[in-house]
Amino acid sequence: MALPALQTSVPKTMPLKYTIASSTPHSGKYGPENIILDKPLDQSSRWSGAFQGNTNQWIMLRLESLAVLKSITFGKSDTSTAHPCNMKEFKVFVGISEDHMAEVLHAGLKNDAVPETFSLKHVNDSGVCFPTQFVKIVPILAHGQNFHISIWHTSLAGIVDSAYVEQVRNAYDEFRETSVMRYVLKHLRQRRLLTPYQSILSRANIHLEHPLVTRLHESLVLQGNWAHSEKLLDSIYSSGLFDSHLHSSQPQSEWTRLLGTDADGDVPPARGGHAMCMDPVNEIIYIFGGWNGEKSLDDFWAYSVKEDKWKILSHSTTQEQNAPGARSCHKMVFDTKTGSIYVLGRLNDLDGLRAPAQSNTRTQHGTLPGAAASQPQSQPTQPPAQAPAPSDESSSDSSEMYSSEFYRYHTRGMLAGKWDFLAIDTAATGGPPLIFDHQMVMDSGAQILYVFGGRVVDGDWDTSKYSGLYSYNVSTSKWKSLHPQGDSSSSSQTIPSRFGHSMVLDSITKTLYIFAGQREEKYLSDMYTYNIGTGIVTEIFSNFSAAGGPDPCFTQRAVIDPYLKELYIFCGLTRNTTSNPRSTLRAYLSNWVYRYDTRPGKWMQILQQPDKTPAELPLPRFAHQVVYNPNTKTIFLHGGNAGGSFSGDVGKGREADGDPPAADAVNEEHKNTAKESKERRLDDFWRMELKRPGPEEIIRQAKFQIRRQQFREMCEEEPPVKALKFLQTQVASAVDHNNAKETEIFRSLLTHLLSPSPAVAPTSPSDSRPSTSSGSTVSSVEHEDTRETSPRPIKRSRAGKESTESGVWTSEISPAAAGADVSPSFLVGGTERLKEVTDPLEALFRGEDAQPTLSGPRYSQRTEVFENILSFISENEKQPTGSLLDLVEKDRCRIIA
Repeated sequence: MALPALQTSVPKTMPLKYTIASSTPHSGKYGPENIILDKPLDQSSRWSGAFQGNTNQWIMLRLESLAVLKSITFGKSDTSTAHPCNMKEFKVFVGISEDHMAEVLHAGLKNDAVPETFSLKHVNDSGVCFPTQFVKIVPILAHGQNFHISIWHTSLAGIVDSAYVEQVRNAYDEFRETSVMRYVLKHLRQRRLLTPYQSILSRANIHLEHPLVTRLHESLVLQGNWAHSEKLLDSIYSSGLFDSHLHSSQPQSEWTRLLGTDADGDVPPARGGHAMCMDPVNEIIYIFGGWNGEKSLDDFWAYSVKEDKWKILSHSTTQEQNAPGARSCHKMVFDTKTGSIYVLGRLNDLDGLRAPAQSNTRTQHGTLPGAAASQPQSQPTQPPAQAPAPSDESSSDSSEMYSSEFYRYHTRGMLAGKWDFLAIDTAATGGPPLIFDHQMVMDSGAQILYVFGGRVVDGDWDTSKYSGLYSYNVSTSKWKSLHPQGDSSSSSQTIPSRFGHSMVLDSITKTLYIFAGQREEKYLSDMYTYNIGTGIVTEIFSNFSAAGGPDPCFTQRAVIDPYLKELYIFCGLTRNTTSNPRSTLRAYLSNWVYRYDTRPGKWMQILQQPDKTPAELPLPRFAHQVVYNPNTKTIFLHGGNAGGSFSGDVGKGREADGDPPAADAVNEEHKNTAKESKERRLDDFWRMELKRPGPEEIIRQAKFQIRRQQFREMCEEEPPVKALKFLQTQVASAVDHNNAKETEIFRSLLTHLLSPSPAVAPTSPSDSRPSTSSGSTVSSVEHEDTRETSPRPIKRSRAGKESTESGVWTSEISPAAAGADVSPSFLVGGTERLKEVTDPLEALFRGEDAQPTLSGPRYSQRTEVFENILSFISENEKQPTGSLLDLVEKDRCRIIA
């Protein structure tokens, strides 16, 4: 049944009035009604919980009328920029009633005086808008430990237009009715109640699933037509019903080392902190600059993917007109529209150097001499006597020394091979100051560059300064500050600035993803999005590590596929939490490549090829560079520093890329030389492709399940010789013999032939699902066949039989149900006895040539095979996930809670 369409014009969002419905106890005079009032100068105008710390506290708000709630704003005290009682972390739940509420926000507040506004989810996962009457605010943490959590003024905004809200409610009610009815239909068919199932389908005009899925159920479960069931798998794939599963399957990385050279047999030498970009149309990769452990580089290289060849474009750009000099920690992007390369930012050998004896600060490629003592320390790469120091001349003209230069290189047209010096100092024209370890992306369609974060280079390494979010319009040659230094005076959420982070652009949705990096001494694991069209910032994760993502890391690299809506993250430095985090930094060896799917918002580790030795795979590293070609779905990785080779690392050297480890943490045998550190900087070049299970793999797994069931039935009905031949040929051909678990399951099938016994119904058809955690899926047959080798007869109590035959029914559960070994008589064997009875409609579905009877256990077995195959089919094309039993269990748990 189609859902009612909403009116085309959406009413304006307005402030919503509310009252306090209820709350947990409050402290003193700080009652919940205080949050209704906006008195930022009044210290008493707040709610404060009666209990300290993380306890179950909340405030329930009731809207004056049903509304579509779209945002919530939290005011703060204006008398102080920080308060230990200020709420730091919270959740928001909404619902039409107080008893059934859903989480729509989990976020945090800054400890300042600036109000913050958050968008609230008001559309469910099926795309249906829902109304709200009650709002529950659940504070989790205060900014100060062991303080009472306080909430100041709270305001809500949404749509209250009565006609529109009524349409939303009707559409949402219809969605809920349809959803419940689909659960009922699924339940009836699983229990072999085909007559009421078909009656509801015809009367309500509801579609339980895709027609091909229904045909598969009829062919497999009702008819036992194995050949036709397998043929339907090809039709299901052709209709795209497997696409979603194939996309969500855990991929494996397929690495290939690229060994191409230039005409002289050379390749770019080892380095870290270099810049790399790619022309995806002509498949050419460009590399410029970096730090080799002794000095900044100014060589410029191009690699042709099609020819597998390097070409040196310039041995020294310093010697060229209008070209950038030696540098590292800079950024370079490619404009696919014009074929131009833009270069911004730097750290070179003279930027802010101090006496080597001073402490060091970490950069994208290592540590900078002369930084705050709180940063991890390390020995200088070269002896103090050789360390260059700023001359008096450069010191007297610091404005020129620390100017932010901006360059463009042409790869096409009449100017191909030429550099443009676009600006001597971008800060003078509204752009960012001189920065390093920032990020830059290019929206080629709009001809706009975006730059975010980075550490400011101004000669003062005792104070950490960071840059904000800027845009550069290529057409007008103008910079625009979007969020200066990551702190906006507006009420909307802002992105904390940082350096050594990642930023990628979804060119289709015009969304920036900014995450990880370092701020002060902290490695970050948060993620934000910036909507270019609206300027709205949204915090996606405050800690993506807790959501299955990588550890907090620095100088990780990331790329995005805007068509697949996936981010691929190559981890950088992570602190070893088992020892002193100030001196122990390393790249973890086991899990350093991750995938983030933006549509479900889930993290997944990318597995390594099982048939590869460590020597055939790239070392984990930091200060490396990666580029991505979305046309060929290929990632390229170059250089960096394999910092995991020292325990208790990392050291110095222009790119956190692995010069000698910290003096207070390094083992004696690793204390020596710059030679050892230099060898750890890498010059290897790799291609990575993601391999997911193909449709042939899904079809094979489905056939394996179908043929297993066919073999079990043959053991009971056909001569043993015929069943054995089928096992050796047809079943064996559907097995992945390289998969140990599948092979074990296959061998266990022989027990059905040696001692055949009546089929045993599983506990629930929905209890088991195939797993695709390793690309080659192993289904629930593992435990299923183990169970079937020693079947247990179904036990039915005599009392249950007498109760059913007497026709007496009661809705009350007897007191005996409370005992562990006794069930109420009307519940014993009920569902299994339903499956034993042939429904009158089965003859219509099964046809004249079908077997005269179909036992209940066999019906359950076939249903389980069908349900397992359904796990490969897109969610919106199959019956609801879960069952009515799951809904009952959820409701029971809610009542208990």
